[in-house]
Amino acid sequence: MSGSGTILEAIIEADLAVSLVISDRPCRGLDIATQHGVPALLVDRRAFGGFSRDFDRAGFSKSLTLALQENVIDVIAMAGFGTITSAEFHHSFPGRVLNTHPSLLPDFKGWHAVQLALDAGVAETGCTVHVATEELDDGPILAQVRVPIHPGDDVNLLQERIKEVERVVYPRVIREFMASLMA
Repeated sequence: MSGSGTILEAIIEADLAVSLVISDRPCRGLDIATQHGVPALLVDRRAFGGFSRDFDRAGFSKSLTLALQENVIDVIAMAGFGTITSAEFHHSFPGRVLNTHPSLLPDFKGWHAVQLALDAGVAETGCTVHVATEELDDGPILAQVRVPIHPGDDVNLLQERIKEVERVVYPRVIREFMASLMA
């Protein structure tokens, strides 16, 4: 978690088992977890160089991996997690890190996907749920939902419409993914 926590709320409201919420910075998601009796942990980027050029990605990723392993976490569902993790992190949880992204991947990768879609002048964008890999916003696509871009849309309006879709599709895909592991 790094964002506003609304996708976490949707996951909790969908009665999915959430064993731990981890964030890379202080955020509302940690408060939401605590309010719902879910353990919350801050693995703060600032301890690893923050957002500077000296950010210790490997050290941060190792600390994150250890926290997840110590809590016996099998599947990770990222939502608004703003830190790119190392290859070692993904090797520790092969094929078990899910992510939701506010575009129709492979289009508009990265943190500013909604602005990129608006700048490109496309008629639609959407959200993608995928298995995260060490490549940024890459990996097998599990679901995509299209969201039209309306005249007059700005980043905030379009982002909120995409989040409305994510709040429905992401919990559904997580549930299906978990069921497939049990089969």
